[in-house]
Amino acid sequence: MEKKKPDNIVYSEESGYNANILPYATNIGAPVIKTDDLVAWKSSGIHNVNKAFESKFNELKSEYQKLIEEYKWNELVYNAKFSFEPVVGGIYHMYKGNDGKEFLSLISPQEWNKEFIASLRLNSEKKWIVLDKKNPDFC
Repeated sequence: MEKKKPDNIVYSEESGYNANILPYATNIGAPVIKTDDLVAWKSSGIHNVNKAFESKFNELKSEYQKLIEEYKWNELVYNAKFSFEPVVGGIYHMYKGNDGKEFLSLISPQEWNKEFIASLRLNSEKKWIVLDKKNPDFC
């Protein structure tokens, strides 16, 4: 007759005494072995990372839109007609002329009855900053 082992001893013919490598408790006094819930951890991590990427993407997209708008305004001003040299820090006003072309002036819209487009200031980098615009969707 085969040697019988008691029920509380974990033994198999292939691996011998293997209670220490089993993924479950082998007797009543053994500590409970729980596997970590990696699926919840991964899905939580993926959600958090995706939210961070989306936030950064939206921030970059907003900055890009502002940059494009600044570029369009600067292109419009530098292509406009003006017969004076603008001073850094000065405030200038852009109008649409009778010929349909834009021009830059020192005269404010309250003092003149022309089609007002925007008020702008020239900064130290020679970039035009929009202070006030008649139509928010102009550029």
